[in-house]
Amino acid sequence: MPEKTPKLIQLLLSKTPKVYQPAVAHAVFPALATHLCQVRFCYTDNVEHEATLMNCLMAGTGAGKGCIDKPIERIMADIEYRDKENERREAEWKKDCQKKGANKDKQLRPEGLVIQIIDPDMTKPALVTRMDEAEGHFVYVKLNELDLFEQLKGATGKQHFQLMCLAFDSDATYGQTRIGTQSVTARPMCRFNWNACTTVLKGRRFFRNVLTDGPISRINFCTIPDQEIGAEQPIYGRYDSAFDEALKPYIDNLVSARGLIDCPQAYKLAKKLQKECAETAQLNQNETYWNLSHRAIVIAWLKACVLYVANGQKWERSIEDFIRWSLHYDLFCKMIFFGNRIEAANSGEDSRVGAHGPVNLLTKLPDVFTTEDAKRVRLKEGKTTEGTKKMISQWKTRGFIFQLTVDSFQKTDKFKNKTLCGET
Repeated sequence: MPEKTPKLIQLLLSKTPKVYQPAVAHAVFPALATHLCQVRFCYTDNVEHEATLMNCLMAGTGAGKGCIDKPIERIMADIEYRDKENERREAEWKKDCQKKGANKDKQLRPEGLVIQIIDPDMTKPALVTRMDEAEGHFVYVKLNELDLFEQLKGATGKQHFQLMCLAFDSDATYGQTRIGTQSVTARPMCRFNWNACTTVLKGRRFFRNVLTDGPISRINFCTIPDQEIGAEQPIYGRYDSAFDEALKPYIDNLVSARGLIDCPQAYKLAKKLQKECAETAQLNQNETYWNLSHRAIVIAWLKACVLYVANGQKWERSIEDFIRWSLHYDLFCKMIFFGNRIEAANSGEDSRVGAHGPVNLLTKLPDVFTTEDAKRVRLKEGKTTEGTKKMISQWKTRGFIFQLTVDSFQKTDKFKNKTLCGET
């Protein structure tokens, strides 16, 4: 992680053992964003987005995935308090309806039943109802097991994945149309943020049939590194009233925000990240990384916007380093967990699965190399030789190599310095 993080992230990590801090630093964003209501941000393509953030923590059995529970619980405390009052009102109405049966005098469903936190055992009608009554707010769920989503899979077996895609996309609606008078018929805006946990094996199984369908690229992934056998038990800090008091101003800033919010620093950062990811993709010649990076940058940009609003619409210098780290961490997880599987699915070669991220092909070549050397490296990394000339041309354009002769090239100091700094 960066040495210095934004003040809100510092606070949210202050009670978390160091080994869990990267996971928590990603997992808090769906809960933070759920406090925003009808707040929009304009991306670099002039498309407006709300803070649609979904996080999946994938780690081994017994890795400590519960590390995200307390920070999220504290963030959502104000929403949970209001939800309980509205749940009480809803329960009283249901009780009254049961007493009167089919009586024409029974009360209509109460207005203002904004209930944002959903039970993990939700059904589609319940989720549609909550979205419809949310009055522009997000609904939110935290799932201890990712496969609880399967209760929403529907007749096609993929409706839960469609929901994940709709939840990320701008101005998408979600609902159902039924003929029965007692059935739920509504198509509200799909404002749905969530956190989920799973083991790596279960996570790969869960997404195995939709590797190229879009859900993976729309979700922010994080993990917890394996601990050595015999490692000391991580110790948490205590969440007390002082923690809640320090958190409250950030939550109040999120709740009070409305409308289209301009964050020029986040816009500029998104443009930088787009350029950096393009360079990485060209050096790696990895289409999977390139395709995943598009939405990963949107996710990172949305996080920057959330931090900006939470901080009273004031930018912190530490936000840029933190968001850049967050983006590369997210992409690292996606490539490690799914990269080669996505590539295999795209090529139809299901046997080609592995466990490494994108490989920088230029680092595999000597300082002075020929076109034939580049072709051999491509073949060794499972790529065809057809794109060799285009790859070399891109490296020249980026200033990573210069041409010595018709068929030989040399790496530039610019590339060597980036490699030494760990940027490639």
